[in-house]
Amino acid sequence: MQQPQIPSSTPRLSERFASKVTHLAGSTYAFFIALLLIVVWAVSGPFFHFSETWQLVINTGTTIITFLMVFIIQKAQNKDSLAIQLKLNELVAAHEFASNRLVNIENIPEEDLKIIQKYYIQLGEITKKEESLQQSHSIDEAHEMHDIKKHREDIILDQLEEKEQTNSSS
Repeated sequence: MQQPQIPSSTPRLSERFASKVTHLAGSTYAFFIALLLIVVWAVSGPFFHFSETWQLVINTGTTIITFLMVFIIQKAQNKDSLAIQLKLNELVAAHEFASNRLVNIENIPEEDLKIIQKYYIQLGEITKKEESLQQSHSIDEAHEMHDIKKHREDIILDQLEEKEQTNSSS
């Protein structure tokens, strides 16, 4: 199977803008500018006699900024989330012991994700019984190994019982 080529095109203007705004909005400078604006607004209160218009200025300003930032931040998070999902898909697809059923799993219904989560809870319980912390398992392999170990344990217990019976009868 041929590897897909990763496009090297430059991001669109909207992506560059969203990236720049989210980067700036998350900076220390943006915080101090917002804090300064609120201090200036609060200090100006007595000059405007704490009027409804004075209150409306801060309410309207913060509402507009919040409304716009929600969409810009969501766009940036969607892009970051997609990039992370693609990286995880690459890791799952590249690892020989990983289950390829997990590639592109973010597109299945939430109910199905919860079912898979239950399998991983079971896997965690099964692997807690492992001697080595570095042991890696898929769900299927963990069940197989658990069954093999349980079978071996049963054989050993049967042998011990037989030995005890022969010792007690002699």
